[in-house]
Amino acid sequence: MTNLSIEGGQALVAGEFVETSFRIAGRDIAAVDSAAERSTTGVDASGLKVLPGIIDLHGDAFERQMMPRPGVDFPVDVALVDSDRQAIANGITTVFHATTWSWEPGLRSADNARQLLENIEILRPKLAADTRFHLRHETYNLDAETEITQWLSDGRIDLFAFNDHMDSTVASLAKPQKRSRMVERTGLTSEAFDQLVERIVARRHEVPASNARLAQAARAAGVRMLSHDDETTAMRKAFRAQGVEIAEFPVNEETAREAAEGGDFIVFGAPNVVRGGSHTGWTKAADMIVKGLCSVLASDYYYPAQLLAAYRLAADGILPLAKAWDLISATRPGPPASLIVASLPKAGVPMSSSSMTKCRCDPASSASSPQGASFISPKPIA
Repeated sequence: MTNLSIEGGQALVAGEFVETSFRIAGRDIAAVDSAAERSTTGVDASGLKVLPGIIDLHGDAFERQMMPRPGVDFPVDVALVDSDRQAIANGITTVFHATTWSWEPGLRSADNARQLLENIEILRPKLAADTRFHLRHETYNLDAETEITQWLSDGRIDLFAFNDHMDSTVASLAKPQKRSRMVERTGLTSEAFDQLVERIVARRHEVPASNARLAQAARAAGVRMLSHDDETTAMRKAFRAQGVEIAEFPVNEETAREAAEGGDFIVFGAPNVVRGGSHTGWTKAADMIVKGLCSVLASDYYYPAQLLAAYRLAADGILPLAKAWDLISATRPGPPASLIVASLPKAGVPMSSSSMTKCRCDPASSASSPQGASFISPKPIA
């Protein structure tokens, strides 16, 4: 059994930073604020922060490992292993891979969704991060309903999101740059893509009933649901009525406020905070945080963003670091947090090590420490 101690760091415990030490025996945190035993391998965390591990409820940056260039594919298992390394290097210890299953072929096809789910299930015991499956269902993908219902029933889906990008897809057909990206992603000819969109749009009237059946299946399976890019208060209310209690990336303040008043969780993208605004020109996440209209920050399309966002919020005086960290690590609505060790170099970019020791907290020895803890060890004690 390996014994490890982490000493001298500023640990975030019960919402405050305190200088404390941790001793780990095997996979258990055996004690907090105790002296290291002589046989214990030590980690000097002096000058560093010991923080709850980051939980990423929505990360789809793995798609770049699957298809780094349009039409250039790499094996799914290779992509997942590389994405796991990137996540851990950026302090993400629980990752929900946001997998889009759309009506289109190519990167977001049925085959890729199936391969991703199967490979996550196979690789999960070997991956460093606690890896979950977040299915982003394009609501016009009506032919997938039966299979998705079975996945929900079988407990294979950890988060389930309703996505509706059809209006923006149709609008993008008249925009050469966007159209080109969509067509390249599918591998179809331009003419074939137009014909496919026409066939899919013709079934618009079937979408509401399909959504209702899938929501019922998710509720029966106890799977948390999200609605993506809610545009209006009416849309948020309609999803809430079906048990969809997480508003993911609401596009305006009015809709975010409706979510907050209804007791829903609200997710925004951490890249939005880091970049100072949305790349789409929609809601500015930092403003929503100031107004109390954000519960969670997700990596979205860039794994380093959550770590950077928390420090950016603190540096800008929007939130103290302890409160900012809650947005990327608190156990709502995801699983319990882990622990990482991070530093802030002079350049102002927070860093975390990629060397990780997994362990779990023993509640009997430390009621205040997060369960499912993982430690990143930057500086072994000589």
